[in-house]
Amino acid sequence: MSIAIACMSGSFKGVFVQGVLAEFETNGLRADAYASVSSSTLSAAFAASGGVGAIGMDLWTDSLDALELPSVSMSDVVLAGVRKLAPRLLAPLFSSEAPRFLIATSRVTTPEAAEATQGAGARRLGRKLLVDAARRDRTWPDRNLAPCLFDSRSAVPDTLLTPSNFEEVAYATTRMLHAWPTPAWVAGAAHIDGSYTCLCPAVELAAMGYRDVIAIATEPGPIPRSMFTDDVIPARVHGARIRIVQPDADLREIGVDFLTATRQGVEAGFELGRRKAREFLTTAY
Repeated sequence: MSIAIACMSGSFKGVFVQGVLAEFETNGLRADAYASVSSSTLSAAFAASGGVGAIGMDLWTDSLDALELPSVSMSDVVLAGVRKLAPRLLAPLFSSEAPRFLIATSRVTTPEAAEATQGAGARRLGRKLLVDAARRDRTWPDRNLAPCLFDSRSAVPDTLLTPSNFEEVAYATTRMLHAWPTPAWVAGAAHIDGSYTCLCPAVELAAMGYRDVIAIATEPGPIPRSMFTDDVIPARVHGARIRIVQPDADLREIGVDFLTATRQGVEAGFELGRRKAREFLTTAY
């Protein structure tokens, strides 16, 4: 049976995803495909390359250290992390033996939206979209965005994930407009955070024919398919079963929120991910 792993967004809450992936790796569970979005991308990429257990907490603690410096934005933090880790990652991730790897972004589909998302008004638009998401108002994203999956095995050149565009895509998938000022372009096309159109690409993996999909979520409870909908990831779809590994409570209770975290919280979130992975493996395989 083919196994695929889909990893949810969550900014600093993504440390939970890394903990789950590290425990899976320790126990010999390696998927045929890994799909990621936003902050889960680097952890999932290392899992696909077989080395997530070796990267430690630097991905998260370096970000916390950087955010304490004056005039440092989330764009600066993410770009620095991608540039630091990509040299260790690209060769094994794109080797012929590597599992399929996918990154979800939100492609901007209109010239007006490209200007709005990549120009001076992006932060204001980002704040509006957070309000719209809370109201489940899909008007703007439906008119101006399309879900996009960059795929290491895509037959379509525009969505083929390669060593040449990996850094651009890995940054673009994280770009929440209210806090990431640096524009995101991939091959001349504007992109923003995948979360606007896909919080966790589990259904997308099922649609590709993977029959056993494990979704690693950064939130408790039912997982919406995007920021703007109440439609949740189902247990079965497209002939596949989807099983979710997730925390029992909001990770902010242990010191990890979207844009803030403590070092103790990061460590606790990682260890909670490992524990939840062990519980899952005990009952699932």
